Amino acid sequence: MNYYSEISNGYNGLHKEEQLKKLDTISKHFTPKPLMLDIGAGTGISTAYFKVKAIALDPSEKLLEQYEGKKVVGEAEHLPFEDKTFNSIISITALHHVNDIDKAIKEIKRVSKEDCVYAFSILKKANNFQELILKLKSNFNLKEINEEKDLILVSRTC
Repeated sequence: MNYYSEISNGYNGLHKEEQLKKLDTISKHFTPKPLMLDIGAGTGISTAYFKVKAIALDPSEKLLEQYEGKKVVGEAEHLPFEDKTFNSIISITALHHVNDIDKAIKEIKRVSKEDCVYAFSILKKANNFQELILKLKSNFNLKEINEEKDLILVSRTC
């Protein structure tokens, strides 16, 4: 059993307040369009926050059990969706867990519709922080927003 499955019952108590603070910051710079994909959705805090038709994706079935909406157990490197499915893709403090960021980026691009908008937050303390920021910014038209624990990257709108 992985760490997140083990702590699933207490996840929201540990992380919800901090995640909502990040989402408040993101929402000032990002307006999702349905259908939205939330990669590494956990308990669906960020999926539910934006109140658009969405799918929560996470490798932990235990975490996803706490989300009421549409959910899929899966990983960023193997997105179980057809090409050009999503108008918005978010991943809040989750991409540093991905084993192969190049493969994940390729998958994100594959499932993105032409005018897809993105919001990612990357944990500043992550070992692969610099690599993630560099690769995300070189593959998507993103602007940076500094947040206490994360660097937030959102689609540029112009």
